[in-house]
Parts: sequence; C-alpha cells; structure tokens
Amino acid sequence: MRLAKYLAHAGVASRRTAESLIRAGRITVDGAPVTDPARDVGGGAVVAVDGRLIPGVEERVVYAVHKPPGVVSTARDTHGRATVVDLVEDPRRLYPVGRLDADASGLILLTNDGELANRLTHPRFEVPRSYRATVAQPPIREDAVRTLRDGVELEDGRTAPADVRRLAPDCLELTIHEGRNRQVKRMCAAVGHPVVALRRVGFGPLGLGELRSGEHRRLDDREIDALRRAATSR
Repeated sequence: MRLAKYLAHAGVASRRTAESLIRAGRITVDGAPVTDPARDVGGGAVVAVDGRLIPGVEERVVYAVHKPPGVVSTARDTHGRATVVDLVEDPRRLYPVGRLDADASGLILLTNDGELANRLTHPRFEVPRSYRATVAQPPIREDAVRTLRDGVELEDGRTAPADVRRLAPDCLELTIHEGRNRQVKRMCAAVGHPVVALRRVGFGPLGLGELRSGEHRRLDDREIDALRRAATSR
C-alpha cells in the first residue's frame, strides 16, 4: 500500500494532507524519513508521524463477485444459507456493497473498506447500476420502454429516468441511479412485464465481464480508484 494511502486509512489525515506531511519530512518508515508519498509500505512496517507511532493498518481490498442465484448477499445468514462472503477465501472481514435479491445473479462487490462501501451505496452520489432483465409477456412494448426511460410511478414515489435498451423481445438492459428495494423488478412489473430472471452486469465503472457464476477476482488499484471517483463525482 502506498504511504499516503496508508496514512489516510489509519485516520491520520486525508490523502492530500498526508502527502503534504510526507513531503515535509514528518513521516518515518522503520525509523527512516520518507518524502515520497508513493513509497510502498508493507503490513509489518513501523510508521510514525513526528515520532508518534501509528498502529498497523489492515490492507483495504475490493473483490468483484459473480453471485449465483440462491446465494444471499449478506456477510452471514441466520438460516444457514450460502452467502456471497463464502465465495471468497480471504482472512479479512469482508462485507457486501449493497445487496442483490437472493434469486438474482451477477456483479456484487465485497470489501473491508467501510468508507468506500458507504459512498458507493449513498443516494447522494447516484452511482449507476446496470441490469439485464428477462421478462414475461413478450414482446416488450415500446410504450413500456418509454415509461421506464421517463420514470415509473411506484408506491414509494416516481423513479428517476433510467437508461433502457431492448436486447431481445423478452430482454431489457436497464441502468438506474437509485437503490430502492427490488427496484428493477417493481419497475418492470409496473409496465406489464414482470421479471423472470435478473442479472446485474455493471456497478459504476465496473462490468461483470467474463467472470463466471460463483467466481471472483480482486480489483487492482486502478479499478478501485475508478470506484472512488464514481462516488465523488456529484
């Protein structure tokens, strides 16, 4: 982990302020002054600010997981069902970023970075999520697509406009910027096309890609930075 990021995760200062502290020569690593904010710091490093030791920081990680149907998107389940956390072997305590219905599949993120998770799911930042929905009563009507694009009246209020593409007579791709409970299912049902199967294919700048059902991969720094930007752009 880069030194500036290490200091930010330790709660010493913001990333930008941490960079200033480093350049000012106020940070030591294993007893030696460091002035490069990009210096890599291992888990066993002894880091100090003005001679004051900083407790070790657990490395922050983010995983992309292809959740299969039937797996619940919680850290643990009181009914003994398989959870998304069970799909990733990592000694850290991971938590899902948001939720997918148990019968839905597709992209879900797991992380131990609580701040990032909160920002990605906060309505203020409107981080987009994309879904492929197979629906009943095909072919999908043009007026239904228009309504989905303009906003649908639901019991908890009108939805924001969605980006909608008709991929097949019975398949839609929808991108929404809200996180209401079962939102895509309720939207499709409201326009006369109940969802038969639902798969999330995108979360912010990330796509499901070639990840197979039940598989996972750890995101690299570039992808995590893109997620952070997506949660700060509004």
